[in-house]
Amino acid sequence: MVANRPDWCISRQRAWGVPIPAVDCIKCREALLTPELVQRAAAVFDVYGADAWYERPVSEFIPDGLTCPTCGGTEFERERDILDVWFDSGSSHEAVLPFRTELTWPADVYLEGSDQHRGWFQSSLLVGLGTRGKPPFREVVTHGFIVAEDGRKMSKSLGNSIEPEEIIKDGGAEIIRLWVAMVDFREEIRVGKQILARVVEAYRKIRNTLRYLVSNLYDFDPVVDRVPLEQMQEVDRFALSRYSGMASTVLAGYGAYDFPAVFQAINQYTTVDLSAFYADVSKDRLYTFAAGSPERRSAQTAMFVIGDGLTRLLAPILPMTTDELWRHLPGKREDSVHLAEFPESVETMHDRDLAARWERLMKIRDEVNRALETERQAKTIGNSLGASVIVRARAEDARLLERYRDDLPMLFIVSRATFERLDGEGAGVEVTVSRAEGSKCSRCWRTVPNVSAAADTEGLCDRCVDALQGTSGTVAG
Repeated sequence: MVANRPDWCISRQRAWGVPIPAVDCIKCREALLTPELVQRAAAVFDVYGADAWYERPVSEFIPDGLTCPTCGGTEFERERDILDVWFDSGSSHEAVLPFRTELTWPADVYLEGSDQHRGWFQSSLLVGLGTRGKPPFREVVTHGFIVAEDGRKMSKSLGNSIEPEEIIKDGGAEIIRLWVAMVDFREEIRVGKQILARVVEAYRKIRNTLRYLVSNLYDFDPVVDRVPLEQMQEVDRFALSRYSGMASTVLAGYGAYDFPAVFQAINQYTTVDLSAFYADVSKDRLYTFAAGSPERRSAQTAMFVIGDGLTRLLAPILPMTTDELWRHLPGKREDSVHLAEFPESVETMHDRDLAARWERLMKIRDEVNRALETERQAKTIGNSLGASVIVRARAEDARLLERYRDDLPMLFIVSRATFERLDGEGAGVEVTVSRAEGSKCSRCWRTVPNVSAAADTEGLCDRCVDALQGTSGTVAG
């Protein structure tokens, strides 16, 4: 597989192929290719690269005592033929894999554009089958090509091209990395300002959620303060159950090279499960309960597990963000997240029955939130902590709400929530919202029947007084 190229294209040899280290006898035009010639060329290439064949004096490639076997001539000129690029690239596995101890033959994966099915992938397959009887790769991953938002080819003349430097200048390199993970690389890959704006927004939501998690772990020691799963508050176990499902989806996505599924699972969990729900319902315990109370440590335990796991799961996609976050997570750990493993045994945190109960509670919460918003628009209440809620339900919903009666103020983020059972069967709840009666605690902002009048605790509710005095208990290690 030899291709002769004219002198004008010698500079293109890097793209088309590598030179054949052969010489021609000037006297009789006999072509010579010997092991000594190859070894001498390899030594020069090691120092100067393959272009040395055209740039260095030919004498540097001639072994001592070389003579033409046909005429005995001793003067030679270099051969201008090159080895065809596809044979060159297709045999690269033989030049690399067997000689590096950290690699194996066959390679784990070959990654290139879809056009290489007729190029590098095929030539590598032919060489591997011819020399070893099997492909030089265990897997092949192919990707499409980048196009503009409207699907047209990018062109400076059309003004629709985007340089990576522009994206990095405006939003940082992590935006490019996240965009790559978000798109389906198996098809044509679209990019444009509107697409990148959505990527920036997604990145900010994920980063802000991670910051919230780690900011609430400043006084948490996983060795001392971690609460066993079976002793945690149910809402925290629910958050971990949802985390378990997300992590399982992400790990499966990585295994299948389905990076959009990885992003979608993480994005859904951080924006819906964490930001829109769990972060909201946990703030009261985190900010107003006693520092070492079982309720607060339970929430911190969940946030530690989730924060640690998300950092590991996001590391291949957002390497700089996760490495920064890794340094602020509590507990003894590897120097870098990129030296750590993915989370293990995540399925042990999944609780199907608990998840089903809390998913129904979340739907009821949505109905309560709609009723709260209606009264907020009517100026009946200000924020939700100024409200008192009555929830009425029948049948299974009634039994569910009865079971979680004490959790309803936390779930709805109101000062008071009561439950009433309705007769008969049927789904759905009835919600009544009114202004909470009493005094507003200056610390937790709940409206309570009475606040303290003592000089050192004036304006505080009984719960906040206990929390400041540290009488609400501590959790066993």
